[in-house]
Amino acid sequence: HSFWHHLGNSAIIGVLSTIASVLLGTLCAYGFSRFVVPGAKDWLFFILSTRFMPPLAVVVPVLLMYRQLDLQGTHAGLVLLYTVFNLSLAVWLMKGFLDEIPRAYEEAALVDGWSRAQAFVRIVLPEARTGMAVTAVFCLISAWNEYGFAMTLNSSGAVTVPAYFAGLQGNIEGMPWPQIAAGALLFVLPIVVFTVAVRRHLLRGMTFGTIKQ
Repeated sequence: HSFWHHLGNSAIIGVLSTIASVLLGTLCAYGFSRFVVPGAKDWLFFILSTRFMPPLAVVVPVLLMYRQLDLQGTHAGLVLLYTVFNLSLAVWLMKGFLDEIPRAYEEAALVDGWSRAQAFVRIVLPEARTGMAVTAVFCLISAWNEYGFAMTLNSSGAVTVPAYFAGLQGNIEGMPWPQIAAGALLFVLPIVVFTVAVRRHLLRGMTFGTIKQ
């Protein structure tokens, strides 16, 4: 397959896992932010502790599990895996942003007869778009650059660009450095474009919550 095929794999896996991580992370963070959850601090620490473990420490169990579920070498397999690993980051980032959104907005909507779901969709999500943009950037970068699982679980099938580059080392004609350099530039470009596109939200996110009204 050509480089463009592998870049397409990276785009599909990165974008889908980022969307899933941000949406699930926002919903989970909203529950911790707005409701009384028994043992909330312990649960939040447990969620954060999943980031302490090196991903490669669980690569063998994941590989065996994926073989049983027939997910090895599929887009769905990596999307699911990256979503799980980025979910903890998304929950912690989004909880900080949601805590800064005044509850009075939702309470006023509930008094007016809106349901909790309507208040969440029409009031909370628009206010939380800055946090969602910041979270999306970090999740996309993490999924876009991931190498260990992509190399282990996708030696064939949905091979991403980092795994494709690693496979070029076995080329009997030597490393094609000009092609690698051009490919690396094209590989980084989507991340740069996305970051520039949401830069307004990123700049606001850096100071979010520092000014109390």
